[in-house]
Amino acid sequence: MRLIPKLLSMVIAAAVTMPAAAADDTAALLAELKRLTQRVEALEQQNKEMEKSLASERISENEPELASRLKAVEYQTLDIQKQAKVIDSIEGFSTGANFTTVAQGASGINSSGTQINYRADITVTTPTIKTGDIESKVLGHFRVGQGKGLSNKFTSFVGPNATSFQLGSVVEPESSAMMLAQGWYQAVIPLPLGGFKPHSRENLTINFGKMDPFAFFDQNAAANDETRQFLASMFVHNAMLDNPLAANIGADGFGFSPGIRMSYFNWGAKPETYRLSLGVFGAGRSANFSDSFKSPFVILQAETYQRFFTGLQGNYRVYIWRNGQAPTFIRAETASHRGIGFNFDQRLGDGITLFGRFGTGSGARMPFDRTASFGAELNGSYWKRGADAIGLAIGSNRTSNDFRAQSATLDVNADGVPDYGFAATGWEQAMEAYYRFHVHERFDLTPDFQYIRNPAGNPDARPVKIVGVRANLAF
Repeated sequence: MRLIPKLLSMVIAAAVTMPAAAADDTAALLAELKRLTQRVEALEQQNKEMEKSLASERISENEPELASRLKAVEYQTLDIQKQAKVIDSIEGFSTGANFTTVAQGASGINSSGTQINYRADITVTTPTIKTGDIESKVLGHFRVGQGKGLSNKFTSFVGPNATSFQLGSVVEPESSAMMLAQGWYQAVIPLPLGGFKPHSRENLTINFGKMDPFAFFDQNAAANDETRQFLASMFVHNAMLDNPLAANIGADGFGFSPGIRMSYFNWGAKPETYRLSLGVFGAGRSANFSDSFKSPFVILQAETYQRFFTGLQGNYRVYIWRNGQAPTFIRAETASHRGIGFNFDQRLGDGITLFGRFGTGSGARMPFDRTASFGAELNGSYWKRGADAIGLAIGSNRTSNDFRAQSATLDVNADGVPDYGFAATGWEQAMEAYYRFHVHERFDLTPDFQYIRNPAGNPDARPVKIVGVRANLAF
């Protein structure tokens, strides 16, 4: 900045020796130089203030506007960098959310027959971690809901609403509380051990933690998901394992259980595949991590994927099970139960999937010892509504000898024995029909009708008719 005063002195000296004609031009030049000097000095002052302002991270209303803008840009850049780090940290996680609400009204029962409930499920799965050739991940499943449905309104082997969920024994029924429904670890190990993974056509999968046993056993393509398919429990799972009176599956009151599952899977003859799975789960009136493994629920399942009927896909499963602490129809009691089950789903044509479940069981004070269900789901491609579906199913449960002999004489007492008060006989029959209307990509509306004849084998009971509607929102 010393150059400008030096220039100014040179111009003044030149002006003294110049003729008068050039004096006016020199005066104008001096004026311009003076203005330039003032602007440079002002810029130097602003520069000093800017340096002083930028030395502090705090943004003040008294500091230069340019400094405020520079700090704002810097903070925005830092925020973007932080967001990028967060995105990098959650990359690979997958989440899902499902909200279901059901309204049902029943006729043929003595008490009020209208119930509304809701249930929300959120799942989070971690990224797959590779350790050598082994791939592992962790799943967390959270559930919240309210409303017990119609199961406590009449006695039946069929639960008319498998979506019902409420932590009524833990918190007040009018309060909704979230629980950790599932939390388990999975490792997939390619076989043979030490082989070349890209050439592997078989693997061993291990799961352990708190889980839903039906996520790994007794699955079915057409009758497995109560939020989209059938609502009645006997058309969602094998009724021998899942029923309102004495479910033989090793689970707590909400359908979840601590345990371990091991599965051998072979796809060497693809598209035909074969799987053998073994599960060991806690048992008792309410399976937990304390003493429910003294005599656990054990299930062994063999399944295969085949292409029958000119190449149409089908899944076939057979399993045997034993529960050393199975609930009985006397609520305070457990006993040893065992059984065999068969399950299939088979495509017929482009839009029809048949399904069937059959089961038999034995053991003391089982409410019923035979079960069978059969049905089909038809997708809407036949009437130009490809995302819609119609479901039809029928089923029966045969009362056991113990239940027939004792149901009429059981009474409520201090031991918590239920009051059945009728002489059970024969078979209970159930039927369900639904139409799933696809409103938009993530929302389905499903009118549903159920008919239960001889509920719990009571020949004097009126048939129960249940009309309902289910709304399901999935993400």
